[in-house]
Amino acid sequence: TQANRAWLADSFLTEIEARYGGTRLGRQELDGVMLADAEGSLFPGALLENCQVERVPELDRVVVAVDPAVTGHAGSDLCGIVVVGAVTRGPVADWRAYVLEDASVRASSPSEWARAAIDAMGRHGADRLIAEVNQGGDLVAYKAVRATHGKLARAEPVAALYEQGRVRHARGLEALEEQMAQMTAQGYRGSGSPDRLDALVWALHTLMLEPAARRRTPRMRVL
Repeated sequence: TQANRAWLADSFLTEIEARYGGTRLGRQELDGVMLADAEGSLFPGALLENCQVERVPELDRVVVAVDPAVTGHAGSDLCGIVVVGAVTRGPVADWRAYVLEDASVRASSPSEWARAAIDAMGRHGADRLIAEVNQGGDLVAYKAVRATHGKLARAEPVAALYEQGRVRHARGLEALEEQMAQMTAQGYRGSGSPDRLDALVWALHTLMLEPAARRRTPRMRVL
């Protein structure tokens, strides 16, 4: 669409931008980026397109999750930073999560990505910063999470939340969604590391999966 702007009516361009701008489908239809799901993707494109929302309701909690880069220099991997909120009133089956922003950065130092994460907290009124400590994350104050299972094992229950229609996406998450489409039952098929996806997975475990598991665990009464 962008390559043919000169031959398209302004009214058509306005309508199509309003409908698809800031979405994964828009990246393909508007910008001409060839997108393809990895075979057996846990998060196929059709699933992601159906989870788009225009309006986010009042949220009970908001967290910022960070997947830190192993090193801190100009050539380091991306530092995944994703903001997610949730409505957790009522039965667990009624809980819903909303992915609000992908604030990932390629930071040249830990202080840079820490500042980016704290700024994201301020923009969204987040109440907690979550960061993986396996790879040098002991540099900021936060709730530390430690990976005891592989990326696939952590991603599969998150994919189930998407299949149940319990996670929604704001616009502007195309880069995150492209990584998601490359995660399969055999592992990640994209290039590099799925930093954005890892941060998303940590956030949804913290907001949805772990609280739900605690609620379902029977309590023993001491006589």
